[in-house]
Amino acid sequence: MTAIQRAKGMQDILPDDRNYWDWVLATAVTIAQQYGFQRIDVPIIEYTPLFARGMGEASDVFVQKEMYTIEEPDGDSITMRPEFTAGVVRAYVENGMSSWPQPVKLFTIGPIFRRERPQAGRYRQHSQFDVEILGETDP
Repeated sequence: MTAIQRAKGMQDILPDDRNYWDWVLATAVTIAQQYGFQRIDVPIIEYTPLFARGMGEASDVFVQKEMYTIEEPDGDSITMRPEFTAGVVRAYVENGMSSWPQPVKLFTIGPIFRRERPQAGRYRQHSQFDVEILGETDP
């Protein structure tokens, strides 16, 4: 890097565009709440095995090639979330939400990170709106 610039594959959302995105997000939240979904926020960083388990056989390749993963000094591997489902399911299990009235309808919004080859309209950090219905016995 020779000049002050954003990292490859990232984007700035400037004020004129921010107004549009604020409207989109507010609309999505309103609709989710109208259908009984509750907001949950999960960490941007989770332990890597959470994502590896959730993505099946191809997970080793995905973890190595497409996730932003850091090895901690204590040996733990942590990853910037590439999607929301694994973190939401972890929160459901870890926080005993299975004892809540079922199904539990959750939504979340925020940045996700994938180390993909940047292309037009494809960024390494982007926002995602996610809905999950957990504990439904008759899908």
